[in-house]
Amino acid sequence: MTTPATCIFCRIIRKEIPSFKLVETEHIYSFLDIGPLSQGHALVIPKHHGEKLHEIPDTQLAAILPAAKQIVDVLRKETGMTDYNILQNNGRAAHQEVPHVHFHIIPKRENGEGLGVKWVPSEANKDMAKLKELHERLAAQL
Repeated sequence: MTTPATCIFCRIIRKEIPSFKLVETEHIYSFLDIGPLSQGHALVIPKHHGEKLHEIPDTQLAAILPAAKQIVDVLRKETGMTDYNILQNNGRAAHQEVPHVHFHIIPKRENGEGLGVKWVPSEANKDMAKLKELHERLAAQL
């Protein structure tokens, strides 16, 4: 289990590890990814340490998308990119490499540079009766 003392992103926030910082506020820290999928690939992370989205306080989460939008606006102006992915993974099975919540901003270009996504709908989960039942259970709690 990663703790704030050993977490690489927490160490970046504390400036124990250098980074190419972009935006920092009371609640978030953002920086360029040093293993970028494309030019301008950036990360936005909450300062609160948590491995998965549901572990992060709402105040921290509320600061993430405005920072991401600010970075996107500057990337559009400075690099000419028009398309991009915002990616956030939760847990190893979901391809999360660093156990601290983080949002990737990944510019996508016509030359294929950026994130590759293969979207394969599950045939097993297309049963409309089961989907309706799940919807009713979820909606009742939301």
